[in-house]
Amino acid sequence: MKCGLLGEKLGHSFSREIHEKLGRYSYELIEVAPDALDAFLTRREFDGLNVTIPYKQAVIPYLDEISGRAARIGAVNTIVNRDGKLYGDNTDFGGLTALIGRMGLTLAGKTVLICGTGGTSRTALAAAEALGAGRVVRLSRSGREGAATYEEARARFADADVLINTTPVGMYPNVNGTPVDPAWFPGLTGVVDVVYNPLTTRLVRLARARGVAAENGLYMLVAQAVLAAEAFTGERFGAETMERIYGELLFGKRSIVLTGMPGSGKSTLGRLLASRLGRTLTDTDERIVARAGMPISEIFQSRGEAYFRDLEAQAVADACQTPGAVIATGGGAVLRAENVDAMKQNGVVVFLDRPLEGLLPTDDRPLADDKEKLRRLYAERLPVYRAAADVTVSVRGTPEETADDILNRLRAMGREQA
Repeated sequence: MKCGLLGEKLGHSFSREIHEKLGRYSYELIEVAPDALDAFLTRREFDGLNVTIPYKQAVIPYLDEISGRAARIGAVNTIVNRDGKLYGDNTDFGGLTALIGRMGLTLAGKTVLICGTGGTSRTALAAAEALGAGRVVRLSRSGREGAATYEEARARFADADVLINTTPVGMYPNVNGTPVDPAWFPGLTGVVDVVYNPLTTRLVRLARARGVAAENGLYMLVAQAVLAAEAFTGERFGAETMERIYGELLFGKRSIVLTGMPGSGKSTLGRLLASRLGRTLTDTDERIVARAGMPISEIFQSRGEAYFRDLEAQAVADACQTPGAVIATGGGAVLRAENVDAMKQNGVVVFLDRPLEGLLPTDDRPLADDKEKLRRLYAERLPVYRAAADVTVSVRGTPEETADDILNRLRAMGREQA
């Protein structure tokens, strides 16, 4: 079978990895320019397609048959070629309802706001209605197609219960965007963001900071892909397959961000973890030295700490945009909230908690080059490390033992989330 994902720009897509985990067919990312769409669909040289932005509605005129669900939604994301005839369906609906159910969100009788008016927003509207939402309002910047503007939503729907983002705002590489601020809606009980790259969008991070249940679109992506695979093959894979693939994908895409005091072993453990996992290691201190063209001690001496922290913030932001890396950060990287926020985009923050007696002052660390400085620094930073960490690992044994501990903790976290 020849299957793939049809879209205009697909560099960010995880779809090939998901379908390859099923092992039933070849799957390609098929980038087609708008002016070449007609020729591609007319040739029909495929067995099954997933369809993404901007073609979920544009493909409909080429189909011989469309499911009732896709017709009601007005968007198609799955096409099957059966003996030369094209059949369209919408598995995004099943993927989104699976994600909402997995989060434990109840939409019955609730006010649901949907950011966006594109094809995926139509899917979200259908899902919300199917789940019994009491009031559903679509939002857009312009207010077209009967949608409310974001300003109107803030004024008129402050009592909203659930927010679903179907726009690409916040998607890589423009990771700092968010369509709305969850603080506008103090009664929110859930936020669903269909964006899956980065793994934790700014919208999701802001919602979680307010204690709101929030998830990105990775599970939806996996669920809709498995449902599409069932349409391609005629096989039944089920929820267990969705959970397995989601867990494997999440573990593989989630970066490991190591934090801790100077001398806690971040660089050593970073190399060890990267080697074991076959991943890229990024050391933010090394990036700073390369950019500045001088050692860190000279940066402090000639330009000052503030200049160094600015370089560090840029190095952390750059390193943390790529999923699936191992990142060793400088001892003071957690001091800026913007750095911690960047770490959590795609990563799990691991605090290497080496006791004070196990730390040694060194000349290349200007803020910890004698025992008294090191003691004061440890007392100041320990609460910051703990507050920023998703996982705290005690560093007392060998590097190999500590690496085992980190991986066991991360795999256990993945199983809990999957």
